[in-house]
Amino acid sequence: MRFTRASGILLHPTSLPGPYGIGDLGGNAYEFVDWLVSAGQKLWQILPLGPTSYGNSPYSSYSAFAGNTLLISPELLVKDGLVRPKMLGIAPVFAADRVDYGGVNEWKQSLLNEAFETFKAASNSPLTEEFAFFRRENAWWLDDYAAFRAIKNVHDHSPWSEWAQPIRLRKLDALDQTRSQLAREIEAERFFQYVFFRQWLALKNYANSSGVQIIGDLPIFVAYDSADVWCNQSKFKLNPDGSPTVVSGVPPDYFSKTGQLWGNPIYDWQAMLADNFNWWTARIAFSLKLNDIIRLDHFIGFLRNWEIPGEDETAENGVWASVPGRELFTILRQRLGELPIIAEDLGSMTTEVEELRDTFGFAGMRILQYAFGGDAYNRDLPHNYNQNTVAYTGTHDNDTTAGWYKSAPKNVKTHCRKYLRTGGREMHWEMIRACLASTANTAIIPAQDVLGLGSESRMNTPATAGGNWEWRLIKDELNEQTAGRLRDIAAMFGRV
Repeated sequence: MRFTRASGILLHPTSLPGPYGIGDLGGNAYEFVDWLVSAGQKLWQILPLGPTSYGNSPYSSYSAFAGNTLLISPELLVKDGLVRPKMLGIAPVFAADRVDYGGVNEWKQSLLNEAFETFKAASNSPLTEEFAFFRRENAWWLDDYAAFRAIKNVHDHSPWSEWAQPIRLRKLDALDQTRSQLAREIEAERFFQYVFFRQWLALKNYANSSGVQIIGDLPIFVAYDSADVWCNQSKFKLNPDGSPTVVSGVPPDYFSKTGQLWGNPIYDWQAMLADNFNWWTARIAFSLKLNDIIRLDHFIGFLRNWEIPGEDETAENGVWASVPGRELFTILRQRLGELPIIAEDLGSMTTEVEELRDTFGFAGMRILQYAFGGDAYNRDLPHNYNQNTVAYTGTHDNDTTAGWYKSAPKNVKTHCRKYLRTGGREMHWEMIRACLASTANTAIIPAQDVLGLGSESRMNTPATAGGNWEWRLIKDELNEQTAGRLRDIAAMFGRV
């Protein structure tokens, strides 16, 4: 599917401003949509919305379907009559510029518990029928996920692989008994998900009615400690005891002598093919309810995976295994129609990857920060883009443009200035202009680059353990002046 010419901003909801320690789906999110409109932007790109596990990465989630309840707006809970207004007045004092995951989790869980108790006590709540409908419509993933989280909570958050064998291997009698014992806790988890999706879909509807589309992000792999693996053990390459036979990663290269050990379980693609990719069909269809466009992470993984023995501590002993990506996307298109997908085709490209991407009309990605220091044939230089491309100054994994330029080698800086015909005083705006001026139908700019922020504001530094996913906007940092400047550039190059 080819997208119409437009541009937008990359900003995860956790980075929105607000007083409660983390961005959420309340008033500041609606104000951001209004700012996008004033800036002539038609796209809002986010990161995965799932509940995060250890490390707080949105790419490591307890579920491919559930929502992150830390994003629930306390103010909207009050508006719906689920939480007492005084609870907001006694909220902890959080830092404005960083997410405090530990503090937010403790405080917000207390709000959610109060909301659930209030809901249960109100027999004629206007939300009762709506919740019942949500339960019925989503029972196919919601019931298992709610049980997974409730069981995890009573096991001190330990991974499912450490649970008692009957529960770990999902023996029916043990599961039925556990569901009965934890009935109230499971119902609470269902309710928390209802509140998340109620708030998210209302925000998405507002964005769409304002002319803004949501670009979501779908990681190819799921976390081992997730409801997805626990509930679908036959669809992953696991040993009889549930431990992974092989895990994901990338082979040794110039940058790493031992490769990268990611540790995600590998899909049993043949088992998935045997049932016509029902799990993948459900995953993509569900994602398209929450988003208008999907960015598929690690697109090369739909052709082949580097499979590492599950007990290994490095990626050195892995082997390449083929993946039936063509069959997968053929069935998805037959069932769901044309797929509004952006393929994350970064890194070492091959003819096979390009053919898979182009066969199904998926847009590719180009990163302007990767363009300089080489020759005129670098694929990330704007004159080498085609229309079915998404141009970025950088992504969530890159340094900010200001930070990148400050630390770039001399030859890269020289090439960059010469190519962009600039002295480099406002390199972030020069890079934004180059992306929006390019032939790429879609251009996406991280919010940090619009503001010209330095390395201290980057969202993620790959292969590092701490300090990631915490950056936040300050209230009113994205102002009318910035919106006007961005709108002028977007209008000049036909994106408004």
